[in-house]
Amino acid sequence: MPYALTIREKKVKAGKVYYPLHLNLIPKPTPGHGEVLVKLEAAALNHRDFFIRQSLYPAISFKTPLLSDGYGTVIEVGPGCTSDHILHKPVVLTPCRGWAADPDGPEDYAQFSVIGGTEPNHHLGTAQNYVVVDESEIELCPAHLSPAEGAALPTCGLTAWRALVTKSGNAKPGRNILVTGIGGGVALQVLQFGLALGCNMYVTSGSRDKIAKAQQMGAKGGVIYKSQDWPLALAKILPEERPYLDAVLDGAGGDIVLKTTALLKPGGVISCYGMTLGPVVDWAMPAVLKNIELKGSTLGSRLEFRDMVNFVREKEMKPIISRTVKGLDCVEAIDGLFEDMGAGKQFGKLAIEI
Repeated sequence: MPYALTIREKKVKAGKVYYPLHLNLIPKPTPGHGEVLVKLEAAALNHRDFFIRQSLYPAISFKTPLLSDGYGTVIEVGPGCTSDHILHKPVVLTPCRGWAADPDGPEDYAQFSVIGGTEPNHHLGTAQNYVVVDESEIELCPAHLSPAEGAALPTCGLTAWRALVTKSGNAKPGRNILVTGIGGGVALQVLQFGLALGCNMYVTSGSRDKIAKAQQMGAKGGVIYKSQDWPLALAKILPEERPYLDAVLDGAGGDIVLKTTALLKPGGVISCYGMTLGPVVDWAMPAVLKNIELKGSTLGSRLEFRDMVNFVREKEMKPIISRTVKGLDCVEAIDGLFEDMGAGKQFGKLAIEI
C-alpha cells in the first residue's frame, strides 16, 4: 500500500512544540469526475512546513499529508476529463487553491488555501505516493527539469514570481534589485528570475560562501547582513550611473525598511514575501518622506503560476537544489532536511525523491 507522511499529535512542553513526523499506510485513491491521479515522484520542503511542525501555522492537520510542492506523472484520468493528452506526462502541482487571476489577491479570501498539512484540503499534500487533483490544478512540467527540480519549483517559484514581477514593478533590464537572505528557495528564484529579466541583482547573507555562490550565478555583489553598516557596504558596490536600489525583495522583515530607505530611489519598492524575524516591520518617517512603497506579497494566482512555469520553460531555468533524500519511508533522513532548514544550512531547496 502507498504511504503518506503527516505530523503526529503529541503532548509537548509549553514553548517547545515540534511535532514528530509520522508515516501512514493509506489506500490508493481513485480519480473522480474531472480529476486525475498523479503518481508523485518528488516533493520539496518549504519554511511553511517547518512552521507547521512548530504549530506556528493556522489550521494545522494531523491527518493531511505534509508539503505543498510536488512533481509526478499522471497515470489515470477520471470521467469527464478534457485533458487526455496529459496522461503519462510529467506534471507539477499548483500549491494553492481558490485564486484564479486577480492581480490584487484572491477573489474570495475565504476560499483561498495552501495544500499540505492543513485542514482546508484534507487529502491534498505532496508527501505521499499518489494524489488526486482536479485536472485544472496541474501544469506540464518543463521537459528540462528533473523530478527533484520540478518539485522545487511550485511554491518558491510562484512566490518569487509574484513578489518580483507582479508586485515590485521593477522587473526590467538595468534595474538594481536587492534580494535579502540569499540561500533560501524563494530568494534564489528571485535571483534567477531577475537575472533572466536583465536586472542587476545584489544579495545579502550571513555567509560569505552563499554570497560567493550567488555571484557565480550572476549576482553583481553582496554584503553580510550581520554587520550593522551593511547598507554602507552595499552603497559602495552599486554602479556609478545608477547608485541606488530600485526595489528590495525581502522575506525576513524586521528593520529592513530602516536599513534600506537611504539606498532606495524615491518611490522605491520593498516587496515583502515573508517575515521570518518576527511579525512586525519597523516603519519610519524617512520612508514616508521618500515615498517608499512597502508591498506585501504572498503566493499567487493560478494565472501567475502558469506564467511562471512557462517562463521557466522558455528560459530553461533550473531551481537550485541544496540536498535530497531518497524514499518517503526514510523518516529519519527527512527529519534531517528539516534540521538543515532550522539551522539555515541550505543553499537552495530541500527535496524528497519519492
